[in-house]
Amino acid sequence: MIFHYDIAQLVPYINWAYFFFAWQLKDEQEQQRVRREAEAFLQEIGPRYRVHALWLLAEAYSDGDDIVVRQGDELVRIPCLRQQTGKAPFLCLADFLSPLSNLNSQLSILNSQLSTLLGLFATTVDAGLESDFNADPYQKMMAQLLADRLAEAAAECLHEDVRKRLWGYAPDEHLSVDELHQEHFQGIRPAVGYPSLPDASINFLIDRLLDFRQIGLRLTESGAMRPHASVSGMMFAHPEARYFAVGKIGEDQLADYASRRGIPLVMARKFLAANLQ
Repeated sequence: MIFHYDIAQLVPYINWAYFFFAWQLKDEQEQQRVRREAEAFLQEIGPRYRVHALWLLAEAYSDGDDIVVRQGDELVRIPCLRQQTGKAPFLCLADFLSPLSNLNSQLSILNSQLSTLLGLFATTVDAGLESDFNADPYQKMMAQLLADRLAEAAAECLHEDVRKRLWGYAPDEHLSVDELHQEHFQGIRPAVGYPSLPDASINFLIDRLLDFRQIGLRLTESGAMRPHASVSGMMFAHPEARYFAVGKIGEDQLADYASRRGIPLVMARKFLAANLQ
């Protein structure tokens, strides 16, 4: 499914805390001044740009630490990594899906029924938001930082619609925007490149399922998205699903991941450089 959002529709979903952090603004009065300028900027450019999203609800299962997505007669395997730091249980995103075989179920803390459905999504801005303001350094910075926030806001807005209507597993949810930003909703939407899904090259597999080109998204050789102001990832409905950081992994996990991912060890090492001990 393809969605197109007007900027005005997404402004209420913007998490301004991250916007202020990007500007390195700590003074509250300064934050409010820059926010007013940002809102005026968004109002001015609103008629010229939109934000776009792709979403798919797919049949999916776990197979060890892999997520297996059914697409017609084809099975697309998305290898995941298991949490290496913190306290037990050491989580993997595959744990929140029903196993292909009970022999492969690795999580005993999830005592309610595991899901056999998985959401996949991507959001991005019109490319012009990142290129049309190069003549003015301040406007260029403002446009780029707001583009990032709008892509995230689209993911927030889409996820709310998914929970309440499209997937519909939380139809009676009534949360304020602050509560949305504090993740008081059921389920999670881990994004590619984030702590629980650190390998950006997973985008190639999600692209295979979603076809990013439909919303003007393309991938670099490493799996980075262009426009830069884009978000992709997965949505899990399980009520006990929660975010976690994979942390540092050893050579054994790296070799296992490369094998499951079907890529050379040297390539896996490049993709997971930040997670290597």
